[in-house]
Amino acid sequence: MGVHKDAASFANFDEVSIYHIDLDLKVNFEQKILDGYAVLRMKCHKPTNKVILDSRDLSITDVHFNGDTVPYKAVDHGVLGQSLNIDIPNIDSGKEFDLVVYYCTSPTASALQFVDKELTADKNQPFLYSQCQAIHARSIIPCMDTPAIKQTYNARVQVPKGITCLMSAIGFGKDNRENDAKVKEWHVGGNYRDGLDYIFYDGYDAFLFKQPQRMPSYLFAIVAGDLEKRDISERCAVWAEPSMVDKARWEFEDTEIMLKTAEELLGEYRWGRYDLIVLPPFFPFGGMENPCLTFVTPTIIAGDRSLTNVIAHEIAHSWTGNLVTNANWEHFWLNEGFTVFCERKIMGRIYGEGVRQFENICGWEDRMLPVINETFNPTHEFTKLCPCLNGIDPDDAYSTIPYEKGSALLLVLEQKLGDSARFEQFLRDYIDRFAGQSVVTDDWKQFLYAKYSDKKDVLDSINWNGWLLEAGVPPNTPEFDDETLKDCRHLAKVWTDGTDEEVDNLDPKAFKDLSSDMKVKVLDCIETSGKAFTGERFLKLFKKYDLENCGNCEVIFSFSLIALKSKYKPLVPFMIDFVTRQGRLKYVKPIFNKLFKWDEMRELAIAKFQENVPFMHPITAQVISKMI
Repeated sequence: MGVHKDAASFANFDEVSIYHIDLDLKVNFEQKILDGYAVLRMKCHKPTNKVILDSRDLSITDVHFNGDTVPYKAVDHGVLGQSLNIDIPNIDSGKEFDLVVYYCTSPTASALQFVDKELTADKNQPFLYSQCQAIHARSIIPCMDTPAIKQTYNARVQVPKGITCLMSAIGFGKDNRENDAKVKEWHVGGNYRDGLDYIFYDGYDAFLFKQPQRMPSYLFAIVAGDLEKRDISERCAVWAEPSMVDKARWEFEDTEIMLKTAEELLGEYRWGRYDLIVLPPFFPFGGMENPCLTFVTPTIIAGDRSLTNVIAHEIAHSWTGNLVTNANWEHFWLNEGFTVFCERKIMGRIYGEGVRQFENICGWEDRMLPVINETFNPTHEFTKLCPCLNGIDPDDAYSTIPYEKGSALLLVLEQKLGDSARFEQFLRDYIDRFAGQSVVTDDWKQFLYAKYSDKKDVLDSINWNGWLLEAGVPPNTPEFDDETLKDCRHLAKVWTDGTDEEVDNLDPKAFKDLSSDMKVKVLDCIETSGKAFTGERFLKLFKKYDLENCGNCEVIFSFSLIALKSKYKPLVPFMIDFVTRQGRLKYVKPIFNKLFKWDEMRELAIAKFQENVPFMHPITAQVISKMI
């Protein structure tokens, strides 16, 4: 496999690499910074006299090499942050050493969002959470911020009393006498060799963490706030603010079932615990697969467990992404395409194969084709499964392409190879072979050919260049079972083509009894029909199905797109409220984009966005501002 290059990292990880990090940090809510030090345990692969780390807006105060101060210099590189160049004595290949970096983060660190207590659900305590994917770990830790490098970590984090701290690791509780046994257990194998003293701050509690599994930098995660825990099973729990925690516990009741189903499909779960944390509404993503502690948006708490496929997706990441990881962001589909494929396998096993089939066709029609043909265009670099990202912030290339195009390729392979059970065994073998490693597409493809040496003719019939390296729609379409889809299209067609009488005669119950995904599909078929949809017709749709009182954000998003297409002005305040009271990029980006392109509403939308920037996550604010 060798060392894979990463255009988004400045680190000289071909010469030296980090294998473990010890963190000692203090969370300062007043200044909105993290302050402390990182002990980087390193191994040399080639003779060298330098270490280059990734950094972004970090204030470095000192760097020690095996206890001695060494010179360093930060060099700015624009959108990708800074390279931190550290001079060290000559080191031979095979040698190990420690670097200790004393630093604090910036109040504008791209990975962090500090939330004032007034903007939390319960308004009792301020809140902090991180989002390091893709290249934001460098804004909170001086590190080799590339998925090509994996490390274990220990952490000691101090937060004001009354606040609970969690990380993407196993928690060992508080560093105090009452927790003496756990504190001693935490110290085993993780002592700081630099002779550093622990500092205790008045009015603060120190929380201890260990992550014994090697993981890439983008999976570093921290959260701190007024949090309570509810157990789901012996290894699964949910954390949230007190007013939200019981709702979340009910919504995510099936987590242990999903985890067991994933183990049947993919092998033993290797991360110890699987906990969930419900974040404030401005978290940019549906979920983030941080090890031991999946971050989820409150937008998936619909009150009817209809959006828990997000949990299946994040669980699947425990194998595809967290255990076997894309070596750089040009091969992101190895994380997301595999995870979508496995997520739908899990949902199919629990809720029936029809659910999987329906999700597959919706992914192709609603989440891939419009992005290729409308969001980008069929010749755009970012519609390739393996795009070139030289000099590009991976966040700017983010879309559903690696998810849906990647999943579709695996579906085509499963269908052409003709044996689902054998293909699932191949997935398990692939995970076992590359567990703990970072891979590129060629590594996977070579392994595929080795495992299917008896089917080389089938594999050779795949248009690999068309799938992997060419822009636009893939060269062939998977086979889909479209029976459920036909029902959705029929109902949508009444709305787009039917007379007023036919629309008036529709039974509202027929729509309300549909699954969440089917409701969304009906609405998406209306939106993508190409037929004129008047404001009057939209109002009938809105009233008949009581969409105003809908609590399902997927449905809200879909009917908002219809309103935007039909230029239905009365719904604009509703839509602006929707995109300013939560920050999930999946919803916020397309709605703001269409409002910006609506001449009459552009000025209002820009004003509302700018007014809301102080409350938004930095990633969201950056993405939206680039569309103006």
